Amino acid sequence: MSTRMITRALLLLASAGLLTACPKPVRPPERAPAAPTAPAEVRDATVYDVDPETSTLHVLVYRGGALARLGHNHVMSVRGLQGRLWVHAMTTKSGFDVSFPVARMIVDDPEARRAAGSDFPPDVPEADRDGTRRNMLRAEVLDAGRYPTISLKSVNIAGSAANAQVTAQVTIRDVSREVSLQPAISIEADRVTVRGKLDLLQSDFGIKPFSAALGALTVQDRLHVTFEVVAVRRRDP
Repeated sequence: MSTRMITRALLLLASAGLLTACPKPVRPPERAPAAPTAPAEVRDATVYDVDPETSTLHVLVYRGGALARLGHNHVMSVRGLQGRLWVHAMTTKSGFDVSFPVARMIVDDPEARRAAGSDFPPDVPEADRDGTRRNMLRAEVLDAGRYPTISLKSVNIAGSAANAQVTAQVTIRDVSREVSLQPAISIEADRVTVRGKLDLLQSDFGIKPFSAALGALTVQDRLHVTFEVVAVRRRDP
């Protein structure tokens, strides 16, 4: 095989590489205990429903390896975020429970790539985006058929809205892990906005990051997540 053909093959692999696992199944890690389920009604708390039209969440995925220059970094954008937040005078009684359908994730939207910065030039061909999305949804990766949603639930909240210390539980592919957050929270009369970021490891959820050319071209295990959740006060029926 010529050098030109090898390079083309690597480029094709890279363009389809977001969260792409090798065909060999990855043994799921031990599952963490389930987060406490929020009560149907939180006494003396104000409940806010997540607005799916204005809430955003992006997952940034980075290339790696000696041949990283031949691949793409990727931006996964979430549409259809749903759930609720409840705000209590005692911070420890506040919380949230949000989720989104895996199948509605958008791969490498040009505007989202522009907003993500210079590491994400908005010129990924549509065919490459489609191939990456197909790989992302298949059984070896997110397995959207068996695990249609990804969720984030509060476990503990301390501090104040101006300086919140949050422990939350992320569940992907029925595997749960706890993460620590320090979000920026804005509370108005009828609206709550929560902005923040966190890092996740694919391997923590039983996903083996993509690797080709004997490891010279890879997808990094670390995923960087940014979010802005907007929730509107629930009105009594």
